[in-house]
Amino acid sequence: MSKTPELSRRRALQFFAGAPLLPLASTLAAWPLSADAVENWRNATYSFGSMPAPTLVKPAQMATTYVASTVTRKAKKRGSETYSIGYETFFLTGQMVRDTSGGRTLAGGYRDIYNQPIFDSTDPNQRQFFSDAPDGMSLLTLPGCRSQRRGCHRVFAVVQFEYTSSNAAGASVYGLLPSPIAVLTLDQDERTGKLSLVSYSHVDTRSAHGLWITCGASLSPWNTHLSSEEYEPDAWVANNAQLKGFSQNLFGNPDTANPYHYGHLPEVTVHPDGTGTITKHYCLGRISHELVQVCPDERTVLMGDDATNGGAFMFVADRRTDLSAGTLYVAKWTQTSGTGPGAAKLTWIELGHATSAEIEAMADSLSPSDIMDVKTSDPGDASYRKIRFNGTNNWIKVKPGMEKAAAFLETHRYAAYVGGSLGFTKWEGTTVNAEDKIAYVAMSYVYKSMTDGSTDIKVQGPNAGAVYAMNLRGNQSTVDGKRIRSRWVPVDMAAPPALVGEDLATRDALGNSANPDKISNPDNLKFSEKLRTLFIGEDSGNHVNNFLWAYNVDTKKLARVLSTPSGAESTGLHAVDDVNGFSYVMSNFQHAGDWESPLHDIVKPVLDPLVRANYNNRRSSAVGYLTVEGLISDEDDRHERPGHDERKERDDDDNGR
Repeated sequence: MSKTPELSRRRALQFFAGAPLLPLASTLAAWPLSADAVENWRNATYSFGSMPAPTLVKPAQMATTYVASTVTRKAKKRGSETYSIGYETFFLTGQMVRDTSGGRTLAGGYRDIYNQPIFDSTDPNQRQFFSDAPDGMSLLTLPGCRSQRRGCHRVFAVVQFEYTSSNAAGASVYGLLPSPIAVLTLDQDERTGKLSLVSYSHVDTRSAHGLWITCGASLSPWNTHLSSEEYEPDAWVANNAQLKGFSQNLFGNPDTANPYHYGHLPEVTVHPDGTGTITKHYCLGRISHELVQVCPDERTVLMGDDATNGGAFMFVADRRTDLSAGTLYVAKWTQTSGTGPGAAKLTWIELGHATSAEIEAMADSLSPSDIMDVKTSDPGDASYRKIRFNGTNNWIKVKPGMEKAAAFLETHRYAAYVGGSLGFTKWEGTTVNAEDKIAYVAMSYVYKSMTDGSTDIKVQGPNAGAVYAMNLRGNQSTVDGKRIRSRWVPVDMAAPPALVGEDLATRDALGNSANPDKISNPDNLKFSEKLRTLFIGEDSGNHVNNFLWAYNVDTKKLARVLSTPSGAESTGLHAVDDVNGFSYVMSNFQHAGDWESPLHDIVKPVLDPLVRANYNNRRSSAVGYLTVEGLISDEDDRHERPGHDERKERDDDDNGR
């Protein structure tokens, strides 16, 4: 039955008792519960109710972060409760926010290797560059950290910024600026779970030679932020204009940046004072890292490779909680089905063992020609081996004794050279369902090297992409019989039917070229063990608005949870099961109003002025999280209604008695 707003406020904390879920919106209060009520909800199940995609009937909904979805909790001893979901932001990029010293700083602002602001020379006011592309985010707590505000816990978030789209003159500056990364100090209301920004601290990246295009991210089991560097600069490209522009902005010299310092895995450690330090690990392969996932053994790392002719990579660390040394593997795809996105058995090839320190030393001292010879046309020499690299043919020959350098600094080429299946396209996020020992991977587009038959992989599609599931097993060996020291090795790969996009033969009335009621071009992935839910964020060139989805792995039900502003990508996804009794789903977006033709031709004339008004003339994007807005319905609340005397006591309290 329907509830009044007042009753919703009184009942709000019951929603989280014994089984934490989303924080309450700032307008809601909460009441404590009895022990019986807490126990009643301890083993509850959860499901998300889908919202319709916004349309031009209400264009304002298409021009902002729009949420009209629900979440339902059901317990065995009673019925169910359904709540509406909302969204709150910490800030928009480009806003001035408080820093850890008590001053003000620019959210998403760019800084050079000396921590000095980078200014836009095309801007008449010479303003500091700031990002319109917040991406990977982690939420965490530190022992012993206390808020100075009564009734609040102290928590932290790390957020990274992938790039900024253009300068003030409208020219693209993609990849020309060193990616910023920041620590947010947050206060968490003890009763509602609401998060409030206390301070913002830019992380000094000098120890990592700066950061290159940081995209997806994850929280490690040991409470650090695992960042990414995607689209590593090809060391064989002479006079790489993007690398030179990056180097100029970072170091003040176009020739300083070394391509072998980028394409690795940065790790951020947060400190109790709200600052962070960064370490870049060079031994996990130099690939297009995006949203790696460390398995529960705290050693096995499953890695996305956001590339054409990308690979399935795995790293097994020598020691738990320490990524500074270990063994790198690439998968071999043995296809079992070519229908749709296909299916395969996976076996593994060892690429090598290394420490981060020795690979960094190689990066410092070696040139590409020290490691291998690369030809882009057939040399007619049998000592060269033909491979596919970034959609083209290469012929390569590894120099004697340089196998380790090739494995860790020229990983894409070397992995193909030794027989790895380098045929994936746009492998984005990776996440793990620990209870069922299943990994999920987002293949944003299933096309090009996955469909052209140029590698081991030859499937049908769709262009709209798919999420694959991989079963994880122990007692596995490499193709040459060497034992893999992990119980979390992917052994197969196939897409659940509900997680396959659907290409449309003709565009619909809004311009969508993929079915808007199915996922399209999945990107961010996170799995919630408590909710038994896989969250999926889109980066679609086929949906007019990108969506955040929730997929229940038990019921196989897919629900649209959130819609980003038209032209924006859903980023920053992070699902945290329990932070002081509340669960969180973090969600950002980037580049609102990034219009593509013909995708946005129909909606752009209506939506462009709205998006510009909402997001600083399309220059700003949001960093935030999902909330519970209020109770919609309660199937049976007999077990938790306050008794007559308790109701009277609470009414007296409400009236100040």
